[in-house]
Amino acid sequence: MPIIKDILYSVKIKSATGKEVDAITDLQIDSRKVANGSCFIAIKGGTADGHNYINTAIANGAAMIVCEELPSETNPEVKYVMVENSAVAAAIMAHNFYGQPSKKIKLIGVTGTNGKTTVATLLYKLYSALGYKCGLISTVQNQIADVIIPSTHTTPDAINLNELLAKMVDSSCSHVFMEVSSHALDQHRVAGLHFTGALFTNITHDHLDYHKTFDEYIKAKKKFFDELSSSAFAISNADDKRGAVMLQNSPAKKYFYSLKTIADFKGKILENGLMGLLLTINDIEVHFKLIGTFNAYNLLAVYGAAVCLAEDKQNVLQVLSSLTGAEGRFDYMVSPKDKVIGIVDYAHTPDALLNVLATIKNLRQGEEKILTVVGCGGDRDKAKRPVMAEVACEHSDRIFFTSDNPRNENPDEIIKDMESGVNVTCRKKYISIADRKEAIKTAVSFTKREDIVLVAGKGHEKYQEIKGIKYPFDDKAILTEMFELFDK
Repeated sequence: MPIIKDILYSVKIKSATGKEVDAITDLQIDSRKVANGSCFIAIKGGTADGHNYINTAIANGAAMIVCEELPSETNPEVKYVMVENSAVAAAIMAHNFYGQPSKKIKLIGVTGTNGKTTVATLLYKLYSALGYKCGLISTVQNQIADVIIPSTHTTPDAINLNELLAKMVDSSCSHVFMEVSSHALDQHRVAGLHFTGALFTNITHDHLDYHKTFDEYIKAKKKFFDELSSSAFAISNADDKRGAVMLQNSPAKKYFYSLKTIADFKGKILENGLMGLLLTINDIEVHFKLIGTFNAYNLLAVYGAAVCLAEDKQNVLQVLSSLTGAEGRFDYMVSPKDKVIGIVDYAHTPDALLNVLATIKNLRQGEEKILTVVGCGGDRDKAKRPVMAEVACEHSDRIFFTSDNPRNENPDEIIKDMESGVNVTCRKKYISIADRKEAIKTAVSFTKREDIVLVAGKGHEKYQEIKGIKYPFDDKAILTEMFELFDK
């Protein structure tokens, strides 16, 4: 077991009192998981304060407590360590406890509003194909080489994250590609990690239920680049209006990618259709299986990271040309009889929905209609609901407002919030159907030959969350079922 002195290395300690403890068995931030010999770290969260559970942790056997404020009464049989910030301390302690795993691998972090999952997944697939043993930490799933581990958060909590990284090191992974969410940055879950490189995709309005203002959301993302080491590289999207700002104060080596301006990694779209993308990347012409302008940006980011990691450019492009994207990201199918195109996409922000619909418009060969099924999540940013509806109505021929993950909200009320964004000229274009399966069924029933049905918002998710319960629900499976039903 690691000794206390090593576990607390680099933690900003204000004071230490109580019984001297040489070692601990594990780290916990949930008092219910504490056992004999545990160290309980009391973190002040958005919904609960760990300081209120210190006595519970001690009753469960905690040998050590890390906190920002000492309880009014202390137990002489327990060691108390007072720190400036418990969340930061938890991350640093976890990194130390698990042997500083991020220093034993090449850890690449990807942040931004849209594209994180695709970029991280493409990097994982690319490096696996190049012969490396890799790890993936993403919204869809976590992977240690070929072993899949279910994902519950975009970025795990600091203790689970470092434990996962340690398992990747133990499995001889050389590279790990990781989504880094704004929540994780704000909550210091990645504090203390050593990143070899970091990528910025783009930033648009999202998670304002959590960050409250767009400026706070931007600051959370920017913090990632500000805290990189001078030995790391940072790659940003020059075409995003905040792409340069993201890297402004970063000590890392800075690079940019672009489709519109001069950049280190410059792309140009030659063809964009259902058969994929034909691009030039730094004057080399390559055909890719991925579809859409947003994926051209994702490919540039991936190519840039591989070049910064000193891979052979030709090998990288050759392998990238054969890869498919992440599950639930512009996942499409074609009905056998009527050749109706069905697309399932995770787009759950106005910008992501706009990107997907713009791509679909470019794929149309003639008078095919675009039918969009879309909802908004409950207990999340309400400000984006009318904007999502406005985007859907403006860029679709027919729209079906429905449930996404209503969570603890009434689906009908969420849909009303969406409807408030529909202007008078679009009111005849939409139908509101709270039952998501029924909405998908109705959309398919409205199609004619070669029309396009977009089911947006949930992508890879295999559930629908209602009142705290996750019910099995798979957009792609439902869409396939409806194609079979109406193709008879």
